[in-house]
Amino acid sequence: MKNKGVIILGSSRGKGNTYKIVTLLQKHTGFDCIDLSTKNIGAFDYEFKNKKDDFLPLLRDVVQNYDTIIFATPVYWYAMSGLLKNFFDRITDCIKIEKELGRQLRGKNTGMISCGSGPELKTGFTMPFVESAHYLGMHYLGDIHTWLENDGIPDKVSDIVLRFSAKFKNQT
Repeated sequence: MKNKGVIILGSSRGKGNTYKIVTLLQKHTGFDCIDLSTKNIGAFDYEFKNKKDDFLPLLRDVVQNYDTIIFATPVYWYAMSGLLKNFFDRITDCIKIEKELGRQLRGKNTGMISCGSGPELKTGFTMPFVESAHYLGMHYLGDIHTWLENDGIPDKVSDIVLRFSAKFKNQT
């Protein structure tokens, strides 16, 4: 039996602002969290030299145990974090050398949470998430942009997270 869902946290600071947002989402969904900063995931390379790092076992665990995958990332230089970008790039392993594992992403639900320094998110930020889901045959359930003020989550952001979590009620 599969678990409800998992949040893949792609922050270099495991207990930073994005983590605070993830914790709030977990309260509403009960989803598990995997912190990529605790994993050894190398960059993609065409010779697949990193195939013995943590990526393939982690992805096997995710596809075997979860139907919903939420990606959570801080906004670093107008883009997803490097940790999460490495994770996305490594999905190429599942198109080239681990095809059966890659096929298991089909039909999964996915979404994205970004956390920045303010309420504005530049146009195009969500494109890699939306298009990757489409390419992999996943159901993209949407995304939200969040931020903190004075190290706390503003009421407006709490409301955004609550509305976002409602999309996943069937997965709990």
